Amino acid sequence: MAYEVEKPDEEWQAQLTPAEYQVLRLAGTEPAFRGEYTDTKTKGVYSCRACGAELFTSNEKFESHCGWPSFYDPKDSEAVELVADTSHGMIRTEVRCARCGSHLGHVFEGEGYPTPTDQRYCINSISLRLEPEEG
Repeated sequence: MAYEVEKPDEEWQAQLTPAEYQVLRLAGTEPAFRGEYTDTKTKGVYSCRACGAELFTSNEKFESHCGWPSFYDPKDSEAVELVADTSHGMIRTEVRCARCGSHLGHVFEGEGYPTPTDQRYCINSISLRLEPEEG
């Protein structure tokens, strides 16, 4: 798939830290309960750390106690791309940034959280950058 923002691997490696590159470009996962946004309550917009596309807002963030930031819906359904992921011997739905194709995390359904969508977008903190609301 062609993305609006495409760069050679060398350019991504120069732009991102090794840990950011591992998650965003190689579909890695940061350790549970270690990410900077896991428990944050700051109001604002979460953007892709690789390209700056707005992905989620604090309004849709909820406490799932899973070890990663959780959202029940993206800011705009066009902001993310959902891709079947059969790695690690299971079937999951990968969440990528629709603008640059960077790996964000996975989305799960039917877990029973009291949210409007019954979905949990389980997103790596290292994939995001929070822009706090002004005020």
